[in-house]
Amino acid sequence: MEDLPTPDSDLPPCYPELRGRRVVVTGGASGIGLATARRFIAEGSSVAVLDRDRERLASLAPELPGLAGTVVADVAAAAEMAAAFEQIDRLLGGVDVVIANAGVSYRTPFTEIDDAQWQAVIGTNLTGAFLTAREAIRRMQAQGSGVLLFTASTNGLRGHPNYADYNASKAGVMLLMRTIALEVAPSIRVNAVNPGYVLTPMQEREYSPEMLAAVNATIPLRRHAQPAEVAALFAFLASDQGAYVTGTTIDIDGGENA
Repeated sequence: MEDLPTPDSDLPPCYPELRGRRVVVTGGASGIGLATARRFIAEGSSVAVLDRDRERLASLAPELPGLAGTVVADVAAAAEMAAAFEQIDRLLGGVDVVIANAGVSYRTPFTEIDDAQWQAVIGTNLTGAFLTAREAIRRMQAQGSGVLLFTASTNGLRGHPNYADYNASKAGVMLLMRTIALEVAPSIRVNAVNPGYVLTPMQEREYSPEMLAAVNATIPLRRHAQPAEVAALFAFLASDQGAYVTGTTIDIDGGENA
């Protein structure tokens, strides 16, 4: 099959109102998080990246010119997240947009998922989303405004073999998002993005080239998403043009669920 074109990762800024917004991206050292940080920097936002990978964070400056700073923390650890947001307060002077993106997955048959893997996946993907949201919402309520966005997944909508822990965590993120959105409206908006297959380092670790090609054949658009495409959706949802969108999930899956 002929290679299909993919979008340019360096998309021009579209939302002038995002200039100067204080933005935090968790899991921002690679994949969707890295692309999201890059997009908000391009929009003129003041961006801090939070990740537990200290070495990767240390190498981000050349990749993200204009990055306001980095924070090392494990999203699954409550004490670390409390300290991390205190550091972000000093770094950015507060938060306007928080993207709870940090996540992990392992391709494992259900009966082979051990306790450690279950705790690691639920801890990062669901508990991490909760702890990020709690720190963010407390600050947004104090200032009377803000946008909280989650990276969920189409895996949380229906069963996918070999990802029981990941699927359960992402389904939980969606209901967590909807509940928070009801409690904090109308001053704060809360949404989730449901990526389908995205060509990230995590995906390339789990899938061989042959597996990637087989997946592409099942997607109506015949390819994986680029991380920059997911980042573009986050930028829209954070912008004033997304001002009437809250409490919902938006699939970005190339038509897979159709």
